[in-house]
Amino acid sequence: MRIHREGYKYIVIATALWLLIALLLYSYTPNIPLLWAPILLICFLLWFWVIWFFRIPNRNMQRNEQLVIAPADGKVVVIEETFEPEYYKDKRLQVSIFMSPLNVHVNRNPISGLVRYQKYHPGKYLVAWHPKASTENERTTIVFENERTSLLVRQIAGALARRICCYVKEGDSVTQHEEFGFIRFGSRVDIFFPVGTPIDVKIGDNVKGGITILSRMS
Repeated sequence: MRIHREGYKYIVIATALWLLIALLLYSYTPNIPLLWAPILLICFLLWFWVIWFFRIPNRNMQRNEQLVIAPADGKVVVIEETFEPEYYKDKRLQVSIFMSPLNVHVNRNPISGLVRYQKYHPGKYLVAWHPKASTENERTTIVFENERTSLLVRQIAGALARRICCYVKEGDSVTQHEEFGFIRFGSRVDIFFPVGTPIDVKIGDNVKGGITILSRMS
Protein backbone atom coordinates (compact mmCIF):
# COMPACT_ATOMS: atom_id res chain seq x y z
CA MET A 1 0.00 0.00 0.00
CA ARG A 2 1.10 3.56 -0.68
CA ILE A 3 -0.32 7.06 -0.21
CA HIS A 4 -1.75 9.07 -3.10
CA ARG A 5 0.03 12.33 -3.88
CA GLU A 6 -3.25 14.24 -3.45
CA GLY A 7 -3.12 13.35 0.24
CA TYR A 8 0.32 14.70 1.19
CA LYS A 9 -0.94 18.19 2.05
CA TYR A 10 -3.86 16.88 4.12
CA ILE A 11 -1.66 14.46 6.04
CA VAL A 12 0.75 17.27 6.92
CA ILE A 13 -2.18 19.46 8.06
CA ALA A 14 -3.69 16.63 10.13
CA THR A 15 -0.32 15.85 11.73
CA ALA A 16 0.37 19.51 12.56
CA LEU A 17 -3.13 19.90 14.04
CA TRP A 18 -2.70 16.80 16.18
CA LEU A 19 0.66 18.07 17.53
CA LEU A 20 -0.73 21.57 18.13
CA ILE A 21 -3.67 20.23 20.14
CA ALA A 22 -1.33 18.01 22.17
CA LEU A 23 0.89 21.02 22.90
CA LEU A 24 -2.08 23.16 23.96
CA LEU A 25 -3.37 20.42 26.26
CA TYR A 26 0.05 20.03 27.86
CA SER A 27 0.45 23.80 28.26
CA TYR A 28 -3.00 24.77 29.55
CA THR A 29 -4.25 21.62 31.31
CA PRO A 30 -1.11 20.07 32.83
CA ASN A 31 -3.03 18.93 35.90
CA ILE A 32 -5.91 17.25 34.03
CA PRO A 33 -4.27 14.31 32.20
CA LEU A 34 -7.60 12.45 32.09
CA LEU A 35 -8.81 15.12 29.66
CA TRP A 36 -5.98 14.39 27.24
CA ALA A 37 -6.80 10.78 26.38
CA PRO A 38 -10.22 11.19 24.67
CA ILE A 39 -9.19 14.37 22.81
CA LEU A 40 -5.92 12.88 21.56
CA LEU A 41 -7.71 9.66 20.63
CA ILE A 42 -10.16 11.62 18.47
CA CYS A 43 -7.23 13.46 16.86
CA PHE A 44 -5.49 10.16 16.16
CA LEU A 45 -8.61 8.64 14.59
CA LEU A 46 -9.05 11.68 12.32
CA TRP A 47 -5.36 11.55 11.37
CA PHE A 48 -5.60 7.82 10.63
CA TRP A 49 -8.76 8.35 8.55
CA VAL A 50 -6.98 10.94 6.38
CA ILE A 51 -4.18 8.46 5.70
CA TRP A 52 -6.71 5.67 5.07
CA PHE A 53 -8.71 7.84 2.65
CA PHE A 54 -5.69 8.55 0.45
CA ARG A 55 -4.42 4.97 0.38
CA ILE A 56 -3.63 3.11 -2.84
CA PRO A 57 -3.77 -0.63 -2.10
CA ASN A 58 -1.60 -3.11 -3.98
CA ARG A 59 -3.72 -4.97 -6.52
CA ASN A 60 -2.98 -7.57 -9.17
CA MET A 61 -4.67 -5.96 -12.18
CA GLN A 62 -4.59 -7.90 -15.46
CA ARG A 63 -5.26 -6.13 -18.76
CA ASN A 64 -7.92 -7.64 -21.03
CA GLU A 65 -9.06 -5.69 -24.08
CA GLN A 66 -12.37 -7.56 -24.17
CA LEU A 67 -13.42 -6.40 -20.69
CA VAL A 68 -14.71 -3.15 -19.24
CA ILE A 69 -13.27 -2.85 -15.73
CA ALA A 70 -14.76 -0.81 -12.87
CA PRO A 71 -13.15 2.65 -12.80
CA ALA A 72 -13.75 3.10 -9.05
CA ASP A 73 -14.29 1.33 -5.74
CA GLY A 74 -17.76 1.48 -4.19
CA LYS A 75 -21.32 0.24 -4.36
CA VAL A 76 -23.39 -0.03 -7.54
CA VAL A 77 -26.42 2.20 -6.92
CA VAL A 78 -27.88 2.68 -10.42
CA ILE A 79 -28.27 0.47 -13.51
CA GLU A 80 -30.76 2.01 -15.91
CA GLU A 81 -31.33 3.37 -19.39
CA THR A 82 -31.25 7.16 -19.46
CA PHE A 83 -30.71 10.06 -21.83
CA GLU A 84 -27.12 11.32 -21.90
CA PRO A 85 -27.32 15.03 -22.83
CA GLU A 86 -23.70 16.18 -22.92
CA TYR A 87 -21.78 14.14 -25.48
CA TYR A 88 -23.81 11.34 -27.08
CA LYS A 89 -27.15 13.15 -26.85
CA ASP A 90 -29.02 9.87 -27.03
CA LYS A 91 -30.11 7.01 -24.79
CA ARG A 92 -27.39 5.14 -22.90
CA LEU A 93 -27.14 2.46 -20.23
CA GLN A 94 -25.95 4.12 -17.02
CA VAL A 95 -24.09 2.30 -14.24
CA SER A 96 -23.35 4.41 -11.15
CA ILE A 97 -20.83 3.58 -8.42
CA PHE A 98 -21.15 5.40 -5.09
CA MET A 99 -17.81 5.97 -3.35
CA SER A 100 -18.18 6.41 0.41
CA PRO A 101 -15.52 8.25 2.46
CA LEU A 102 -14.16 4.80 3.42
CA ASN A 103 -13.58 3.61 -0.16
CA VAL A 104 -10.40 3.92 -2.20
CA HIS A 105 -10.87 7.08 -4.29
CA VAL A 106 -8.46 6.45 -7.16
CA ASN A 107 -10.22 6.44 -10.57
CA ARG A 108 -8.85 4.06 -13.22
CA ASN A 109 -9.28 3.75 -16.99
CA PRO A 110 -12.00 1.14 -17.68
CA ILE A 111 -10.58 0.37 -21.14
CA SER A 112 -7.52 1.13 -23.22
CA GLY A 113 -7.94 3.60 -26.06
CA LEU A 114 -8.15 7.32 -26.74
CA VAL A 115 -9.70 10.13 -24.73
CA ARG A 116 -12.15 11.61 -27.24
CA TYR A 117 -13.63 14.22 -24.92
CA GLN A 118 -12.87 15.74 -21.53
CA LYS A 119 -14.62 18.63 -19.83
CA TYR A 120 -14.86 19.96 -16.27
CA HIS A 121 -18.15 21.46 -15.02
CA PRO A 122 -18.42 23.50 -11.79
CA GLY A 123 -21.67 22.88 -9.95
CA LYS A 124 -23.56 22.07 -6.78
CA TYR A 125 -22.67 19.60 -4.02
CA LEU A 126 -25.81 17.49 -3.67
CA VAL A 127 -25.38 14.12 -1.96
CA ALA A 128 -23.73 11.80 -4.48
CA TRP A 129 -26.74 9.44 -4.74
CA HIS A 130 -29.16 12.26 -5.58
CA PRO A 131 -30.75 11.70 -9.06
CA LYS A 132 -29.71 15.20 -10.20
CA ALA A 133 -26.10 14.86 -9.01
CA SER A 134 -25.02 13.59 -12.44
CA THR A 135 -26.10 16.81 -14.17
CA GLU A 136 -25.99 19.50 -11.44
CA ASN A 137 -23.01 18.69 -9.20
CA GLU A 138 -19.38 19.59 -9.79
CA ARG A 139 -18.25 16.98 -12.31
CA THR A 140 -15.81 16.02 -15.03
CA THR A 141 -16.84 14.08 -18.12
CA ILE A 142 -14.38 11.85 -19.98
CA VAL A 143 -15.14 9.78 -23.10
CA PHE A 144 -12.93 6.72 -23.69
CA GLU A 145 -13.02 5.10 -27.09
CA ASN A 146 -11.40 2.18 -28.90
CA GLU A 147 -12.29 -0.08 -31.83
CA ARG A 148 -14.70 -2.09 -29.67
CA THR A 149 -16.72 0.54 -27.79
CA SER A 150 -17.18 4.11 -26.64
CA LEU A 151 -17.74 4.81 -22.93
CA LEU A 152 -18.52 8.02 -21.08
CA VAL A 153 -17.22 8.19 -17.51
CA ARG A 154 -18.36 11.03 -15.26
CA GLN A 155 -16.62 11.92 -11.99
CA ILE A 156 -19.19 13.53 -9.68
CA ALA A 157 -18.38 15.42 -6.49
CA GLY A 158 -20.55 14.56 -3.48
CA ALA A 159 -21.74 16.59 -0.49
CA LEU A 160 -18.31 16.33 1.18
CA ALA A 161 -16.17 16.55 -1.94
CA ARG A 162 -14.82 19.89 -3.06
CA ARG A 163 -12.24 18.89 -5.62
CA ILE A 164 -12.26 16.60 -8.62
CA CYS A 165 -8.84 15.75 -10.03
CA CYS A 166 -8.58 14.57 -13.64
CA TYR A 167 -5.17 13.71 -15.10
CA VAL A 168 -6.13 13.03 -18.73
CA LYS A 169 -7.07 15.38 -21.53
CA GLU A 170 -8.68 15.12 -24.94
CA GLY A 171 -6.44 13.28 -27.39
CA ASP A 172 -4.51 11.28 -24.78
CA SER A 173 -3.82 7.61 -25.37
CA VAL A 174 -4.65 5.66 -22.20
CA THR A 175 -4.10 2.14 -20.90
CA GLN A 176 -6.63 0.06 -19.00
CA HIS A 177 -6.18 0.20 -15.20
CA GLU A 178 -3.95 3.26 -15.21
CA GLU A 179 -5.08 6.16 -13.02
CA PHE A 180 -7.04 8.93 -14.70
CA GLY A 181 -8.28 10.84 -11.66
CA PHE A 182 -9.11 11.18 -7.98
CA ILE A 183 -12.06 12.66 -6.05
CA ARG A 184 -11.64 13.93 -2.52
CA PHE A 185 -13.94 12.93 0.36
CA GLY A 186 -16.98 11.05 -0.94
CA SER A 187 -18.29 10.97 -4.47
CA ARG A 188 -19.75 8.98 -7.36
CA VAL A 189 -18.68 7.74 -10.79
CA ASP A 190 -21.16 7.18 -13.62
CA ILE A 191 -20.35 4.99 -16.63
CA PHE A 192 -22.50 5.24 -19.76
CA PHE A 193 -22.55 2.19 -22.05
CA PRO A 194 -24.28 1.70 -25.40
CA VAL A 195 -27.85 0.50 -24.87
CA GLY A 196 -28.01 -3.29 -24.89
CA THR A 197 -24.56 -3.80 -23.37
CA PRO A 198 -24.61 -6.85 -21.05
CA ILE A 199 -23.66 -5.80 -17.51
CA ASP A 200 -21.93 -8.23 -15.16
CA VAL A 201 -22.85 -6.48 -11.90
CA LYS A 202 -26.16 -5.72 -10.19
CA ILE A 203 -27.44 -2.98 -7.89
CA GLY A 204 -25.99 -3.38 -4.41
CA ASP A 205 -22.77 -5.06 -5.53
CA ASN A 206 -19.51 -3.75 -4.09
CA VAL A 207 -16.91 -3.31 -6.82
CA LYS A 208 -13.16 -2.67 -6.87
CA GLY A 209 -11.52 -0.28 -9.29
CA GLY A 210 -9.18 -2.04 -11.70
CA ILE A 211 -10.48 -5.48 -10.63
CA THR A 212 -14.25 -5.92 -10.99
CA ILE A 213 -15.59 -6.70 -14.48
CA LEU A 214 -18.50 -4.45 -15.45
CA SER A 215 -19.03 -5.80 -18.96
CA ARG A 216 -17.60 -8.23 -21.52
CA MET A 217 -17.28 -6.94 -25.07
CA SER A 218 -17.69 -9.24 -28.05
